[in-house]
Amino acid sequence: MTYAPLIGAIAAPDLHVMSFNIRRRMTRLIPRSPDRWEHRQPLIRRMLETEQPSILGAQEALPDQASFVRHALGDHYRSVGYGRNANKRGEGCPLFYDRDRLELLDWAQLALSDSPSVPGSTSWGNPTPRVVVNATFRDRATDVHFRALNTHFDQFSRRSRMMSADEILRLVAESSLPTVVTGDFNTDAESLPHARLTGAGALVDCWNGSETRLSESWGTFPNYRAPTLERKRIDWILVTPTVEVLRSAINVTRYEGAWPSDHAPVQAVIAFHEARGKHPTPPTQ
Repeated sequence: MTYAPLIGAIAAPDLHVMSFNIRRRMTRLIPRSPDRWEHRQPLIRRMLETEQPSILGAQEALPDQASFVRHALGDHYRSVGYGRNANKRGEGCPLFYDRDRLELLDWAQLALSDSPSVPGSTSWGNPTPRVVVNATFRDRATDVHFRALNTHFDQFSRRSRMMSADEILRLVAESSLPTVVTGDFNTDAESLPHARLTGAGALVDCWNGSETRLSESWGTFPNYRAPTLERKRIDWILVTPTVEVLRSAINVTRYEGAWPSDHAPVQAVIAFHEARGKHPTPPTQ
């Protein structure tokens, strides 16, 4: 069965952004569990081959899963980011990007803690390390420079989520470049961390600020059940106000009834004001 892309590959000057918690590989699951990685691998591949985002912020990616995602996207994709543990292994929040379209200029990974430069460090009540990957790119087609941040907030500690939101705002304020933030925020879009991130006008939620919505306002954590409007929208794409949001979507595609992950990816088509009015040139190698 052929599945049409919800958005698919996008031509310059626009960019296709996706945030996708791919669900870490779990052990000791019953053979028929929809959560088994071997069941979900081909479905994630189909999703990524179909959608072809210009930039993808993934969450819960173990090192071998991150490698799988990069190869599923295609040979022209690259990634930055490493595991959240002190040894730089374990679950991570890698950023994947289309190298033919985007040139990586700089990147860093920070712990969401009082010691951001110390891998594996924790603060604020979160029992496991949390990180943010911060990268700067040049769009080869338009010569626009922009930043992309990808993160995964803690699911247990409210204080950690609030402090992490403050850290994201601090990073956004460090630069005048247009910025895109992708993440699994482990809290609803009606929550205090969302209000902190968007309330002062530093960031705009793409779902709220989109010119066109391509889907219903599905909950983004269906957990292998039927999609519903009653579940929380905990996965967001946020942008600085100068970024134009043309389309947004919550992708609840299932393949022969099976989910690629317990989360639904969220997607947006964005454009930078700096690129509007410019005649895009073909990407260079």
